[in-house]
Amino acid sequence: MREKCVFRGAAMLLLFAAVFGGVALASRPAQAEELNVYTIWSERYATAIFDQFTRDTGVRINFLRFPSGEVLARLIAEKGNPQADVFFGGIADAFVAGKAEGIFEQYVPGGADMIPSAYKDPEGYWTGVAIDPLCFMFNRAFLEKHSIEAPSSWQDLLKPVFRNGLIMADARTAGTAVSRLFSLVLAMGEDEAYAYQKELDKNIQQYTKSGAGGALPIGRGQAAGGIFFLVDALEMQQTGYDVVISYPVEGVVYGVEAMGLVKGAKNPELARKFLDWAAGPDMQRIYERERINLIPTHPDVKLENPALDMKDVKLLELDIDWSGRERTRLVERWVNEIVH
Repeated sequence: MREKCVFRGAAMLLLFAAVFGGVALASRPAQAEELNVYTIWSERYATAIFDQFTRDTGVRINFLRFPSGEVLARLIAEKGNPQADVFFGGIADAFVAGKAEGIFEQYVPGGADMIPSAYKDPEGYWTGVAIDPLCFMFNRAFLEKHSIEAPSSWQDLLKPVFRNGLIMADARTAGTAVSRLFSLVLAMGEDEAYAYQKELDKNIQQYTKSGAGGALPIGRGQAAGGIFFLVDALEMQQTGYDVVISYPVEGVVYGVEAMGLVKGAKNPELARKFLDWAAGPDMQRIYERERINLIPTHPDVKLENPALDMKDVKLLELDIDWSGRERTRLVERWVNEIVH
C-alpha cells in the first residue's frame, strides 16, 4: 500500500538536509555508485524494483517515498538544487505539471520504443511503466450488516447509510484524489462534479494525506469504504482483509504511472542507466513475480492476474496533457468549494 514515507537504512542518514521545511536528499561521497530517487510507490514495491536494479548493475538506489503532490512540490522547491535524480512511479499528470515548471529533462530511455505512445510523453519528458485504474473498496462486513451490495455508481456513495463512513484522499497531496477529480469531471461535467462532491463531503469521515491512507481503517472495519487505486485495494485483499472491490458504471480514469529524469540531477548518467533498464520488459515482469498489482505498459509483458482484466470496466480516457494543465486549478477549486 502507498502509506508511508520510506527511509532506507543508516546509509541514508548522510543524504538528508533540512531544506524547504522538510527533509530532502543531499549528495555525499560514496564508495559504490548510488542513485537518489523520489517515488510514490510503497516500500515493498519500490524495494522489489530497486533491489533488482542493484543486483543487475551494482548501483545502489536510495529512495524517499511521498504522495505524488508532495513529490511535485518538493521537486519544484528544489529546482535550483535538485536532491533527487529520478522521479519514479508518479502519476503522469504530475509529470505534465512538472514539465511546465521546468523540473524534468528530456530523455527517451533506450527500452521505451515498444511502449505505446499513449503511455509516454512525445517530447521524452516521461515514460509510463504501469497502468492503475481507480476503484471502490468497501468493508464486506459493513455491507453485509446493512444488507447492501457494493456500490456500482458514483451516486451510491451519497446514500445515508454511508454518512461519516467514507475515507478518501486529499487532493492537495495525493494523486489518487486528483484522479478522483478527473473521473468525476469526465463522468459528469465539471460543475456537476463539484456539486456532487459537496453532497459527498457529508459522508466523508476523513481526507487522508496519501492515496492509500484510508485502506487499513476500511479493512479493519473502522470505516465503510472509499476510492482507491486498484493496486492498493488488491494489496488489502492479499494481506488478508475482507474488502470488496467494485467500479462505478459511469466510469473511472486510470493512472499512468511514469518515470522521468530530474533536470540538473547530480547523477545524470546513472539516472539514464536506470531509466533505460526500467523501460524494458524485464522490469515490468517483476510486478507478477512480486505480486505488485499493476497493469504493464510494455506489450511483451503478459497479464496473468484476472483481477487486472479491465474488459468489463468502463475506463474513461483521460487526456494527460489536459490533466496536467488543469490539475492545479481543479485541486484549488476542490479546496475552495469542498474543504474550505
